[in-house]
Amino acid sequence: MTDASSPTPFQRLWLSETIRLREDHAGPLEDAEANRLARAEHGDLAERIQHRALFLARSDGQWQALLHWLQGARLAGLLLALLALLSGFGLALAALGDGRQPVNVFWALGSLLGLNLLMLLGWLLGLLLTRDHPGALGRLWLWLSEKLARDASAAQLAPALLLMLQRQRLTRWGLGLMVNGLWSLAMLAALTTLLLLLATRRYGFVWETTILSGDTFIALTQAVGALPALLGFSLPDIDVIRASGDAAIASEAARQSWAGWLVGVVLIYGLLPRLLLTLLCLWRWQSGKGALRLDLELPGYGLLRQRLQPDSERLGVCDLAPAALHQPQGGASTQTGSGALLLGLELDDRRPWPPAPLPKGVADVGVIDSREQRRQLLEQLTRFPPERLAIACDPRRSPDRGTLALLGELARSASATRIWLLPPAPGESLDSARLADWHQAIGTLGLIHGDTAPLSWLESGHD
Repeated sequence: MTDASSPTPFQRLWLSETIRLREDHAGPLEDAEANRLARAEHGDLAERIQHRALFLARSDGQWQALLHWLQGARLAGLLLALLALLSGFGLALAALGDGRQPVNVFWALGSLLGLNLLMLLGWLLGLLLTRDHPGALGRLWLWLSEKLARDASAAQLAPALLLMLQRQRLTRWGLGLMVNGLWSLAMLAALTTLLLLLATRRYGFVWETTILSGDTFIALTQAVGALPALLGFSLPDIDVIRASGDAAIASEAARQSWAGWLVGVVLIYGLLPRLLLTLLCLWRWQSGKGALRLDLELPGYGLLRQRLQPDSERLGVCDLAPAALHQPQGGASTQTGSGALLLGLELDDRRPWPPAPLPKGVADVGVIDSREQRRQLLEQLTRFPPERLAIACDPRRSPDRGTLALLGELARSASATRIWLLPPAPGESLDSARLADWHQAIGTLGLIHGDTAPLSWLESGHD
């Protein structure tokens, strides 16, 4: 399975398209932190959109859903491959039978190649005449993939994949790779079964007709077998072909000649075309996949341009409320930080700050109150993540959603974070129910908290 921390370039594009579709249908996601992290990458707009989408996909479950979908797609592919192998095995058995009756060579040839050639003709006509669409087999594979993924978050993945591929007309080559690959497996299974049956049973070969002359079958047999004969496969001579019209010839040489002719025709006209088309589709798929780009002219991406590549930073503009509330999450920075920071969050002016002389190596960020201070602090921590961060909070205030979201963002900007719930000042009381709310909320974030000053931990990393 792909490592959850390192999506491929194709998967990053796929996730970007999935997030765009989701926001088109369900409204914008809570993306303040995602936009900030994307701006910190200093790439072009397409790269920032992909960074934003990856962050949102990880926090919203879309990345995990994509991994589940890929697992389902592989399992669906294995099921279709097994079906193709069984089909090829059945074709060979139906063509030769149990050996008790002579084999009609052209009935056998029709059984082995007829459906294959008809489907091949249909695929070629579809490639030339129809628009880029998944087709019946493609829809079956997508349906199986979604069902086997068993993840409700995967609903937008298949539509996003099709839209992304159709812009580069890659659906036909991806579908062609699947169709021709499955037919290659079926014909390989049929050819292998054919060889095993011919090696372990004795078959006689005949041809029969009511309205056609024997010369027609002679000419047809030689025309069909001419190309395989160039590669060393046997071709029955005229006397053997003519004699086989009356009854199965008992001679071993005649049986081997007909068997070699049948194997050669199946290989040249059945297996090799499918293998060559599989390789062609694989080449076109790989080259086209490498040329995939985001369509930045789409309205969903156009709306992100000012947020991810602003001409200037504008303050006081709030996004529309999302359709669903975002659940704050804690965590730790994936970057290696350095230094230790102490900050206060929305503290009363009557509280002295900093509360005590700070140890050497611990920097005071001050008290953060305004939206602008929050933005500047988050931008700074994104560029220079600290190794240890302590956040002092006043438990007399309610732990509202905005405060918890900020605590989660700050925690993800540092290697390790602790919350310091300040004790009440002399003469003040603390509501036990509100303190319990703080404990529950911080526990939901997965952060360590306490009511004593974490100065020793900030200085040394140990309590």
